[in-house]
Amino acid sequence: MRLILGVLTLVIGLGSCVPAKKYNDLLAKEQNCSEELKKYKTSSLDYEAQLKTVQTRANLMQKDITQLKSDTTELGKSYRSLQAKYQQAISMGASFEKQLDKIKDSDAKHLARMRADLEAKIIETQRKEDALLSLEKELKNKQVLLADREQRVAELEEMISRQEMAVKALESKIAQALRGFENKGLKVEERNGKIYVSLEAKLLFASGSTFVEAEGRKAIIQLARAIEGDDQLEIIVEGHTDTDRLASGTHPKNNWELSVLRATSVVGIMTENTDINPAILSASGRSQYHPVDANDKSKNRRIEVIIAPRLDALFELISK
Repeated sequence: MRLILGVLTLVIGLGSCVPAKKYNDLLAKEQNCSEELKKYKTSSLDYEAQLKTVQTRANLMQKDITQLKSDTTELGKSYRSLQAKYQQAISMGASFEKQLDKIKDSDAKHLARMRADLEAKIIETQRKEDALLSLEKELKNKQVLLADREQRVAELEEMISRQEMAVKALESKIAQALRGFENKGLKVEERNGKIYVSLEAKLLFASGSTFVEAEGRKAIIQLARAIEGDDQLEIIVEGHTDTDRLASGTHPKNNWELSVLRATSVVGIMTENTDINPAILSASGRSQYHPVDANDKSKNRRIEVIIAPRLDALFELISK
């Protein structure tokens, strides 16, 4: 502008010396220069605006897209790969901005080619942004699923812990109730979340008999009273014998019958003398096939009362 004013001042100062034709030529050239300058300034501003739009969008994407937490190795690799490409696209955008600064005065064909390249990079950047958003959504879904699984595991662990504590408390209660029968062929122990009360046959039965003797009857009643009222249990009374064969024409005819009848005798004493719920009881016989001591037959002749907590709630939680 200063150049133009200078020219005009010079022209006016020398008006009497410069022909009208040259003056008009100078004015025409000045006008053409102004139009060309305006044209290039407009093009420059347009490209700068486009570049600023790209930079703004890139900055917004970088702020909005939080770093994905590694969920699986595959997702982590995909995320890092796409992030690297995304940063590369931003760097290329900055590079194009520098190149545009250098070629503002170049021909329109070169500018058109650069604009096409820039638009292609914008499209590629958008594609990568969409891919990142898709991965973010997938990761969030997995995080929700993981949180649900973790909550269920915590519930399971809490339920198992409560049951273990209940089993320990019940074991202590049963052991206390049967303290008077220590060293008389009775043993209480906890195995795998169940309570095993083992009563040797010598405490309960005469040889080959299914009738429970007075001392054994007392032990069975005390055991039943220790657990009566708790319907969240499953109780199995198992009869066991040694390998000696029975030779009888009446019942029991063999060890299978003897083990079963002894188990049912124990169940009968429990239900007839206490308020224990019969629905939680079952009686079975295992004959001679589950010995505990190959060198001591007397230990194999026994009644085992197996007391276990009901796992309905646990199985229901697992099946969800």
